[in-house]
Amino acid sequence: RNTAWRFAKTSGPDQDSLPEVFASVQVPQAGASWLRRLLAFMGPGYMVSVGYMDPGNWATDLQGGAQFGYTLLAVIGLSNLMAVLLQSLSARLGIATGRDLAQACRDHFPPAVNIVLWLACELAITACDLAEVIGTAVALQLLFGLPLVMGAVISVLDAFIVLFLMNRGFRYLEAFVIGLLSIIALCFAVQVVAAHPPLAAVLAGFLPRAAIVTNSQMLYIAIGIIGATVMPHNLYLHSSIVQTRAFPRTEAGRRDAIRWATWDSTIALMLALFINAAILIVAAAAFHASGHQGVAEIEDAYRLLSPVLGLGIASTLFAVALLAAGTNSTVTGTLAGQIIMEGFLRLHMPPWARRLLTRGLAIAPVVVVTALYGDQGVGRLLMFSQVVLSMQLPFAVIPLVMFVSDRRKMGPFVISRPVAILSWVVTALILVLNFKLLFDTVS
Repeated sequence: RNTAWRFAKTSGPDQDSLPEVFASVQVPQAGASWLRRLLAFMGPGYMVSVGYMDPGNWATDLQGGAQFGYTLLAVIGLSNLMAVLLQSLSARLGIATGRDLAQACRDHFPPAVNIVLWLACELAITACDLAEVIGTAVALQLLFGLPLVMGAVISVLDAFIVLFLMNRGFRYLEAFVIGLLSIIALCFAVQVVAAHPPLAAVLAGFLPRAAIVTNSQMLYIAIGIIGATVMPHNLYLHSSIVQTRAFPRTEAGRRDAIRWATWDSTIALMLALFINAAILIVAAAAFHASGHQGVAEIEDAYRLLSPVLGLGIASTLFAVALLAAGTNSTVTGTLAGQIIMEGFLRLHMPPWARRLLTRGLAIAPVVVVTALYGDQGVGRLLMFSQVVLSMQLPFAVIPLVMFVSDRRKMGPFVISRPVAILSWVVTALILVLNFKLLFDTVS
């Protein structure tokens, strides 16, 4: 019995993360070409990258671009690098220990701590789901003129897409997600070309400036971008879905799987970087330069895009991408919810019931806020959901870094001292920024 995990129970088939798809995706033998091996491991990274371009990010990126031009591209770049690091640690934990992050917490912390961690996680998923519901409802309103409340209720249907695809096999779910990601990327590629931003200004935007820290408004949006980027539930999700691959559970097999999984998530997160940067670049080129600096709401952006860019289809593409982002994020949110509940509580709930529960918790505030404050209140609710999310980050990041830098838990797969130091620095930076955000929001 491994004493590194204090509260570990004996393992069995019900201990596998996402047991219905555990080790269900075949991978080619060691002799196969690197491309075939990479393709076999590709998928989880894209599912994780979805969380980095969900409707919550849109709000912060739009605001940043409209108010401050290209300056905050540096923050998007920085938060993406942090995401690459944290997601690679999450994949490493899952492959090396055979536990997802929720199971690792349950096996390490006493039950009282686990209940707190579980509640924090559920709150994060509800906040995240809230952003998704709002995104989907707003997209349906923009495209088809449906009232927001009705759009929110229709968004429940996503639950059944997930169920249908999961029953077909995990690769189908991955293909669906990658398909929607391609639509989002295509929509923004067209808009960036239409906006034809000055290249020099865009490249200069990726260089950090002192103003980001000294200007309080800029800092507030910058922290929002970081909070909306690194998603707590993504760390749980990634540590679980990397185990869907049927790699040999030996030291060599795990080492190989860690390498491919890290490539997968790094490439996928570069796509997320492109999309987030594209949203900010389009907002900067269309709104900052033309005197519409006050654009903070998704609806305003939709109304103004076509006239400002002089491209009739720009607004429609924007709304289609938003719908794809909302649908995608709900798919991965459902999975994360299942992983967290099974991992912390060992509670197996049919996925459709789990989905309807999370959706219900997320739809209720949207319906209430829309009834009380009309459509204007929904934008504020979206920003608030991002603040809640960034408050949850420490509960996921600290245990993750703790576990992967512990030699007794990770064995030969423990991270090197320089990587451990860097990981703790990133964790500390995220914590400091989040406390500042909380302080500014409350005071």
